[in-house]
Amino acid sequence: MNSLVLDFWFDFASTYSYPAAMRIGALADTAGVVVNFRPFLLGPAFKAQGWTTSPFNLYPAKGGYMWRDLERICADLALPFRRPDPFPQNSLIAARIALLGLREPWGEEFCLEVFRTEFGEGQGIDDAEAMRGILTRLGVVPEPVLQAAQSDDNKARLRDQTEEAARRGIFGAPSFITAGGELFWGNDRLERALRWANSSGA
Repeated sequence: MNSLVLDFWFDFASTYSYPAAMRIGALADTAGVVVNFRPFLLGPAFKAQGWTTSPFNLYPAKGGYMWRDLERICADLALPFRRPDPFPQNSLIAARIALLGLREPWGEEFCLEVFRTEFGEGQGIDDAEAMRGILTRLGVVPEPVLQAAQSDDNKARLRDQTEEAARRGIFGAPSFITAGGELFWGNDRLERALRWANSSGA
């Protein structure tokens, strides 16, 4: 079993998870590290910290900086960027579909396409119609997926994954956890997380 593993925890509504998601595949391949995509919901983490919305909305100076910073990061990476409105987007349905997709060959590409739609094109990701369009572009028949995403089983899986994130000390996204439980937070810690995973094997 390969111990060079990194869990990539993200919420589709998370701004800095966008460049992290776009970068992680190639960087992990180079590092010889296997990446597990782990979608979860940031809402409970925010609530635990007493926040009713994203801190980027609660603290305008911080939010203004973040949007400009994200513009610079995307320009450096030649990634398209458009600010979605409203922000944050409701990521619930996307996360539920991602959990299903990550058991299938199309799962990771679905995650990337959600991020491209939201932060590359500035479009909404919060309804079935948006998800139907993404699935269709990927060649996935939408209706069975949309139906399975709303099953009690799948809803419970997302709740469990979100609770696991809290148990593992995750308070924001993107976060990265090595096989040995080392936690790194933020897009700017991705390379460090991969180096740790590669050098320690744990």
